[in-house]
Formats: sequence, structure tokens, C-alpha cells
Amino acid sequence: MDAFFAAAEQAAKPSLRGKPVIVGGLGPRGVVATASYEARRFGVHSAMPMAQARRLAPNAAYLVPRFSLYRAVSEQVMELLRGLSPLVEPLSLDEAFVDLEAGGSAHDAVGARAAGEQLRRDIHAVTGLTGSVGLAGSKMLAKIASEEAKPDGLVLIEPGTERELLGPKSVRILPGVGPATGEHLRRAGMTTVADLAAAGEDELVRLLGRAHGESLYRMAMGYDDRPVVAERDAKSVSVEDTFDVDLHDRVRVRMEVERLAERCVQRLRGAGRSGRTVVLKVRRYDFSTLTRSETLRGPTDDPVVVREAAARLLEAVDTTGGVRLLGVGVTGLADYTQEDLFAQAAAEAAERAVGERDAVERAGAAGAGVPAAHSGAGGTGSGESGAVGGPGVPVGPPEVDGRARPGGSAGAPPRQGDGVAAPPAGESGGRPEAAPPDLRDHAGPRPGGGLGGAGGADDGVVAAEIGLGDHGGPGVQAASSAGEGRVGPAGGRPVSTAGEAGEAGGTAGRAGAGPDSARMAGGEARRWSAGEDVRHARYGAGWVQGSGLGRVTVRFEEPGSAPGRVRTFWADDPELEPSDPLPLVPGQSSWPASLPKSRSVEGGGGSARP
Repeated sequence: MDAFFAAAEQAAKPSLRGKPVIVGGLGPRGVVATASYEARRFGVHSAMPMAQARRLAPNAAYLVPRFSLYRAVSEQVMELLRGLSPLVEPLSLDEAFVDLEAGGSAHDAVGARAAGEQLRRDIHAVTGLTGSVGLAGSKMLAKIASEEAKPDGLVLIEPGTERELLGPKSVRILPGVGPATGEHLRRAGMTTVADLAAAGEDELVRLLGRAHGESLYRMAMGYDDRPVVAERDAKSVSVEDTFDVDLHDRVRVRMEVERLAERCVQRLRGAGRSGRTVVLKVRRYDFSTLTRSETLRGPTDDPVVVREAAARLLEAVDTTGGVRLLGVGVTGLADYTQEDLFAQAAAEAAERAVGERDAVERAGAAGAGVPAAHSGAGGTGSGESGAVGGPGVPVGPPEVDGRARPGGSAGAPPRQGDGVAAPPAGESGGRPEAAPPDLRDHAGPRPGGGLGGAGGADDGVVAAEIGLGDHGGPGVQAASSAGEGRVGPAGGRPVSTAGEAGEAGGTAGRAGAGPDSARMAGGEARRWSAGEDVRHARYGAGWVQGSGLGRVTVRFEEPGSAPGRVRTFWADDPELEPSDPLPLVPGQSSWPASLPKSRSVEGGGGSARP
């Protein structure tokens, strides 16, 4: 597929078509996953640091990946390929080898070309995207041909023309030749594939070793007898995260390792597998990477076992200087699970302890005549006094004007000495009055807030991010206890100074925050990422164009529609919700959808790759 992630985003967002689009991590340490062809004109490419991409293309649209959409489209394409042949070897979401001869879809060069052209038409009809097809007698040559065909083309390498095609190309075009091997060959005076063929097998073996040298010489001569393998067993399952700021707190590092272990087990169970070896990966502040592993007594998919093994491995790693990346993986995969009775007993005991603790808390709350959700101990834990009346003292009703307040002291006015400033004039209960629809939906200033996001003009200008990206108001910190003069944004309302935070009751008492509490954590508003799918109760489907300062800007458009209008909302707007991706081709009855196999065309031999 051509610039797959970026092309899918352009197909889903009509206002981005023909404009530079960059998909990847938006944090300070993010990396470009895919850049559209419009962005590549500025020098942006995959695996480039996002900070460098922003310098090269400051006006491009920067979006987070939407893997649920990409997987759905990928399955559509793979289904088309399976209609051509039973031998389909996926390499990634957007790449695959197909043995056309095994499926009887091609018997000569003419038939192969016809099958490739029909495949390109089918891909566009089903997904709305373009794909490039390379046809050749081997996997290596088909890969090279598909790269030559980009974007949206087809290249057929006729038998007997392999040496002529490969000769003038760089050695880096061959599989297994990376930057290090390429530099080693350059120092030896070999920069093209023709140089490798002229050097001979013995010289390459002397330079690179027997296995690598012999393989490279055969590829330089155009030989590649690797078969197309339809089924490939996964060798490992792993997850990892790169942090925007190095982690120094040992407790935080351990928490992140446990969280990654849980995610890893979820992926392991989703694949119906178990594993015997737990692997921990730690990349420190100086880019040094350490890997530690522990082999268990048998395969397992128990989250407790994997989490405890990863924690033990962490104890042997020095993280004093800071950690920039953590990863947890499981190898030695199997299709069965060896039961760990000790781990099961420990997990059952932990569950019983949690149940008993909850029962005691409910009994204590009932005896005091106070609902547990509104007790002063709710939220961040005991000892914190988010309620105005102090811990454990209910003050006022749980809702004001039909809307739950973020703090544990709903409805009560702040008192002097509580660490919460009085609300500004013109606000009721510390929250601005609701603005009329024509003002609320656009980027005007809000009482007590800063400047808004991009306006709702239909001028065709794309601003992928506004304000401070995914973060809240500037210079705002969440108060961790009563009496502290710093307060966080309340329900997503931008707070410029502590004096404007009339409704921010610290971080305690979050359990009584009402329906918005599911979307907020620790007193912070919902976070919206650029490119995220959303749906508004009144305006329908759209996507997040940017967010910041407690606001979120949404462009309302769908695949197949004209470029939509832009509207700006408060980040905690209850009518705005995350949504699932829409089909790229409007009118599809199922999602993902695929083309009937009868649309495939029979032809000659070779290998095709979209």
C-alpha cells in the first residue's frame, strides 16, 4: 500500500486530501510512522524524530495512529489477496507476498500483469486507497519491483532481465544490507549490486562471513529461492513505551513495568497463546539498552506470574540515572498453559482480600449514613481533604444545577483556608455560565480562561494542533491536599490562575464527581488527541483537529463528504464522545468488507505484492 497510514487518514478526512499529513507519536520523543507523499517533498520520512519533522514541515497535519482503522483496511486487502492464492505471506499491515502460480491466477507474464492490474482496481474499489504491485519470479525481486512501482503503479520484472535491473542499484536495496553492512561494503569499494557480483562469492565471504556472504552473493546475482509461507508462527509477544520525560522515581518505574506486563498478557491471551520466558527491556537516559529474561517452569498466560517475573527482573537493573523506555515481552510461545497452582492460590487470596476490604468500607459508610461515593475519603486516598468540610464530612448536595462537581464537596461554597480561591464574578458556584450555542461552539474566550482554539471558519486551512496540544492550561498543577494553593483544571475548564479555580477542589473526592468522572482522572479534563474519531450529539461524526487550554477543536466531516466545518468545544463537553472509525468507502454494508472472489482474474505465474 502507498503511504498506508497517511493515505488512510486522507481518505477518512476530506479536508486533508492533497495536503501534507504525518502520522506518528506526537510527544517530544515521538517518531514518524508514515508521511504522505505531500509531506515527503519537505524531506519527512518514516522513522524520523517527530521534532525534526515539525521543523521540516511546520504546517503539516500531525495525527496519532488509529490502528483499529488500519487493521480493518489491512484485513480487506488480505482477503482480496487470499482470493488470488492460498499462499499469502503477510509482512506487515500493508505488505504481503502472494504466490500467484499456486492459486492458478497466472501462468505467464501477460496473465500476471492482468492479475496485478485487476488487484489494484479491486483494492481501490474496496478501500478507496491505492496500492502498488510488483511482479517477479522471486520474493526479493517482487519486493524491489513494488518499491519501483510506488506510488500507485505496477512493475513487472521479466525473467532474464534481473541482472540488468539490479546492477546499477545501491547495495542497500538487497535484503539484509543495513547501514552498518552498507558502510562496510563501501569502505571495500562496493556501492552497487554490480560491484558485489564482480567481487565474487569468496571476497564477500571474507568480508562478511560465510552465511551472510554467500546469501548476499546469490541475491546480487538475482537468485532467491525462498518460498511464500502462508502461516508464520509468532516467536514472541511484547509491548513497550517511550516516555516523554525520563522516569527517575523507582516506584513509578515499577508501576509502569506492571502496567506493561498486564498489556502484554492481554495481547498474549488475545492470540490464544502462552509463554515460558518473560523478558524485560530497559533503555536508560544515555540510550544504553539492557535486556533481562527469566524462564518459568512452564508456559503461562497468568498476569500475576508475568507481572511478578517482570518485577523481579527490574530489581536487577540500575535505573538511577533515569529511564526513557520500558518494555515487557514473553517468548517461548505455546498453544497451551501449564497451570501454576501457587500463582492461582495467590491470585485468589488477593481477590478475597479486595472483596473483604470493599465489604468493610461499604459497611462503615452505611453505618455512618453517608454514601461511599460522597465520603471525604474518596478519590486519591485517605488523608487528603478534597471536601470543603474536611475528610469524611459531607457538605451540600452531590450536584449543582444538575451537574456533578469534580470535587468531593459538591454544592458547598469554598471557605477561607481550604486552599480553594473564591469564584470570579459572574460565575455560579465557581463555574462559568453556559455560553449560547453560537459562542460556545466557536473559539471565543471563556470567562476565567485564556484564548481559544482555531475558529470555525470554513476556509480550508488545516491546523492539526492548537494551544498546548493535549495538555491543560498553562502553569496549572493539581492540588494534592487541602490548604495547598495550587489547583487543577476543573472538568476541563481552562484555569489561568489559582484565583480562577472556583470549582477545583483538589484531587480528593473524585468518587463523587458524577457522570464526568469516568472521563477525568485526578481532576484533569478529558484529553483529546489530534486525529481521534469523535461524535457529537448534535453535529454527528468528526475528528479532533487539535486541543489545548481546556478546549477541543473538531472538524465535522466523513469519508466521501465535502470538507467539513470546524467547531470548538470545552474539553469536558458531555455531548462529545470518542467514536469508532467509519468505513473509508461510504455505503459498505459490513466493516470490514471484502470483494467477492469472483472479481479476481486468473493469469500467469510469479509473485505479487500490493
